Amino acid sequence: MVETQQTAADCSPALLEESSWLEFSTLSEISGLVAGVDEVGRGALFGPVVAAAVILPDYALPKLMAAKIKDSKKLSSQRRTQLAQQICGLAVDCKIGFASTAEIDKINILQATLLAMKRAVLKLKIQPALCLVDGNQSIKDLLVPQQTIVKGDERSLAIASASIVAKVWRDELIMRLASKYPMYNLERNKGYGSQLHLLALQQYGPSPLHRKSFRPCQIKVLDGE
Repeated sequence: MVETQQTAADCSPALLEESSWLEFSTLSEISGLVAGVDEVGRGALFGPVVAAAVILPDYALPKLMAAKIKDSKKLSSQRRTQLAQQICGLAVDCKIGFASTAEIDKINILQATLLAMKRAVLKLKIQPALCLVDGNQSIKDLLVPQQTIVKGDERSLAIASASIVAKVWRDELIMRLASKYPMYNLERNKGYGSQLHLLALQQYGPSPLHRKSFRPCQIKVLDGE
């Protein structure tokens, strides 16, 4: 990113001293825009796996660092929504991609996750010079240069931003679907395998949006009990 060093210099010394974000270190000399890519919902039993690709301008980095975006997993739902709005307002480009439950069951969750990531990147109207991809699996057949980063949401502001945007988008989708499938307690578990969700699967069986390739969704309904 061309102006990262200048932008970093404008940050408070305390922020930079405490920062371990890659955008202020090894990526500071990259010429061109960098996209962060992350997914959510990989371990859920219900609904799609969702990915986001986010390109941030240099001036957004200190603002998001000051917002303590690193602690996103510990944030309340309301705070995540606020951050997602801030991220989308600051981003040069921000796109969502997803893979459906049918695709997950057909090609497996890993390949569906990578497909969702690829779709998010391909939707970007601005092609980045580099994609930072959370995890250790590269996106297949992606023509844009990419770099995988294990625990990327803790190391890259762009990946952390993508994680928040994808999480909020997926949660909002599941909340809309919850009214259609009230028996699964989706408004609370967001499609993950909570105890009440698993009990509901035993009682009612899976819905059309459950992942049939996942073992908990293969359970037989207990008739007459």
